Amino acid sequence: MILKRTICILLIALLNQNYLLAQSASPANFESTTYNKLIQPPYLQQGDTVAIVAPGGVFINKEAKIQQAVDLLNSWDLNVIIGNNVFNQNNHFSGTDEERTNDFQKALDNPNIKAIWAARGGYGTVRILDKLDYTKFKQSPKWIIGYSDITALHNQLHNANYESIHSIMSIDFTEDLNEIKDNISSFKGAIFGKQLSYTIEGSEYNKPGSASGQLIGGNLTLLHTMLGSTTSIETSNKIIFIEEIGEYAYHIDRMLQSLKRAGYFENCKGIIVGTISKVRVNTTDWGKPIEQLILDVMEEYSFPILFHFPAGHEDDNRALILGRRIELTVGSEQSSVVFED
Repeated sequence: MILKRTICILLIALLNQNYLLAQSASPANFESTTYNKLIQPPYLQQGDTVAIVAPGGVFINKEAKIQQAVDLLNSWDLNVIIGNNVFNQNNHFSGTDEERTNDFQKALDNPNIKAIWAARGGYGTVRILDKLDYTKFKQSPKWIIGYSDITALHNQLHNANYESIHSIMSIDFTEDLNEIKDNISSFKGAIFGKQLSYTIEGSEYNKPGSASGQLIGGNLTLLHTMLGSTTSIETSNKIIFIEEIGEYAYHIDRMLQSLKRAGYFENCKGIIVGTISKVRVNTTDWGKPIEQLILDVMEEYSFPILFHFPAGHEDDNRALILGRRIELTVGSEQSSVVFED
């Protein structure tokens, strides 16, 4: 009797172990074939608190821009905390790696802070990525907001299954905020939970078609930088947004070719091209516009490509919710990008 009971217990344990192994494997299979909805931090409400930090480039002598950001958020009945090291300088950076990490970590850990808004991009965020601990963030998720160098954080958050917001930062504020009122309106809509929907004028370069999927991406240089690391994004069944500033045409081609060779575009559903601005002039002319350069790289793919979406380093920089499912419709005369509510 004892022997039979022992055998039964062992059989049950073995069956349970196999079941648990199957359960642990199932999420990966599920995510690869169906839509895996990311965790959405709570939208902001009146009385909530936003932290402004500078995780990348130096931000000295920009007190007026920070004050504009504070005044804007206060006008929406939001409270503001400014990181201790926002106005510090350590050569190229807004303080040492440790100082920038501390500001960001404090904001991540504070459950009363409902959004973290980067003051600027520049370069430096990638240096603190591996120093950040998201344990308390996961207990009280909050929106991470910014663009350009902040793409590094967007990637990290996406791979942790959280949505984030690609949007204007304090560095973008002009003396007359009416000049960027559309940007501010879309930013406000994104953080307060208004459904984002954009209608875009057509482009002769557009590759027409329709697609739906999670929106991912950001600055092309940062996406390229993330390749081969834990913060490189899986692009299958997703729609990729790219923007860039201040690069040579051949640099842009090289980055796109590298992403292509890594399989970045192999199974994606579509591409949205934001502003590719201030392209540097090489001694040898590339000979084609940037739009055609991109089309040449993507020649063998059938997915739709939307050009001239108003997001990136130019004056028109509308908010995007990264990780959110969108419906993309690309036409030669008019296109649309509609975010899932």
